[in-house]
Amino acid sequence: MDGKVWLTLLTVVAVVLAIAAAVLLVRVFKARRLLLDAGIPLRDKALFWVAVIYTVSPVDLIPDPVYLDDIGVLLLALRSLHAAAGAAGAARAAKEPDTVG
Repeated sequence: MDGKVWLTLLTVVAVVLAIAAAVLLVRVFKARRLLLDAGIPLRDKALFWVAVIYTVSPVDLIPDPVYLDDIGVLLLALRSLHAAAGAAGAARAAKEPDTVG
């Protein structure tokens, strides 16, 4: 394979990774409504903002043509927020009296 093929392949991979990072960033912003829940620990709320800042910041662990570090941070934030929301919802459900009559 010549240089043009490799350049094209690397460009396609970089575009796909950038799209994946953008999609995950949108999902993180959609999950921000979980931040309004008082049962979510501050650690998980802070992780959301750290993930957003890391994704848009020019400082990266891996140079920006490869968005694997951004994707990893966003996935960690989403997973943490959803786990915290599930735990908070379960705790809130356990505290509420059963109103089924």
